[in-house]
Amino acid sequence: MIAACTWAAIMWTGPTWERWVLAGVALTLAACLALAALIGPAARYLAGERAPLTDVERTEMTAAERVEAVNSARHTLVQAVTGLVVIGGVVFTALGLWYTAQTLNTTQQGQITDRYTKAIEQLGSTKSDVRLGGIYALQRLTTDSTRDRDTIRNVLSAFVRNHDGCALQPGEKTPPKRCSDAGEDNGPYVRLPADVVAALTIAPTLSAFDESGEVNDRADFSFSRFPKAFLISAFLRGADLTEADLRGANLTGADLRGANLAGTDLTRANLAGTDLTGTDLNGADLTGADLTGANLTRADLRGAFLNGADLTGAFLNGAKLNGAFLNGADLTRAVLRGAVLRGADLGADLTGADLGADLRGADLTSADLTRADLRGANLHGAVLRDAVLRGANLTGADLGADLTRADLTGAVLRGADLRGVRGITEQQVQGMAIDVSDMKFGPLE
Repeated sequence: MIAACTWAAIMWTGPTWERWVLAGVALTLAACLALAALIGPAARYLAGERAPLTDVERTEMTAAERVEAVNSARHTLVQAVTGLVVIGGVVFTALGLWYTAQTLNTTQQGQITDRYTKAIEQLGSTKSDVRLGGIYALQRLTTDSTRDRDTIRNVLSAFVRNHDGCALQPGEKTPPKRCSDAGEDNGPYVRLPADVVAALTIAPTLSAFDESGEVNDRADFSFSRFPKAFLISAFLRGADLTEADLRGANLTGADLRGANLAGTDLTRANLAGTDLTGTDLNGADLTGADLTGANLTRADLRGAFLNGADLTGAFLNGAKLNGAFLNGADLTRAVLRGAVLRGADLGADLTGADLGADLRGADLTSADLTRADLRGANLHGAVLRDAVLRGANLTGADLGADLTRADLTGAVLRGADLRGVRGITEQQVQGMAIDVSDMKFGPLE
């Protein structure tokens, strides 16, 4: 019977409680059998009765003595059994608590699933308030179930893409005028619906970052359309905004650190004071954008269009500007220490800019570099025809460039290397510059 109940408890495929009943029956029967053996034969064995008593033993030991010995052994065994029962009770209680915990966990997972399903249903509502409630319900769910963070981030990202600023609303046949390509200014800034703003700013908070701060899993807003959107101080750190339409958007003070903005249309966007540290802006269109005081440290601006952009006081330390277009850009007081501008088109206003940068081969024709800090800058092979370098600090700079008709009045050329320079003579340089000590001039060795 014991073996049958044990086998059934192990192999039973029915409800869990039935397996527990069979296991309990097997345990009870085994305990009863063990108790009977201990109180009977085992007690007599411990009392000294290894074999039936002989006639001589019976005469030497009274019946009362034999009974007392057996009872003493039985008392000892009962105490031992009691201890075993207590231990068994503790084990059984522990198993019961484990089972209760498992049941509670299953119940909680079921509740989380129900909450998730209800929140998703709310996202499909036609009412903005209901959708907003669903978004915040999903946000709360991420604190109770961390393993669902990725799923919820992807759901919120998809919601943003499906409800962007140019998505047709119920009853609309054509998108808003601001979504068209025509015209330079498509009206005032537009406040996005509260549910879209919530999803847009919550999803990036669910991204995963490694120890170095790099983004592993991004909130995917690629190809979203938010022209003229009002997104002041928006948190979009690490977001994927590849090929997004943010023309004329107001992103003043927004957090876009580490975001992917490759190929994004930011024409005439307001990015004043925006944190774009480490942002990928490869090939992005920033024509006419306001980047006053923006932090573009280590940003990737290779091939970006910055024509007419206002970069006054911007921080471009270590930025990659290879092949960037900066015609008409205002880089007054901009800091470009360690920036790479090889092959960049820099027909820009760089008055007072800090340009300790790699400018090899850069096109600086007619660039205004008045009082620019170009200490240690590498301008070898650059084109500086008609450039204005009045008062510029070129200490230790490599000026093996085309300086045809360049204005070096008041420039500091201490320790500068002008070997291989074209379009200007040493006498002309000495006649304009105020400090030419240790300057190197002549053909390349």
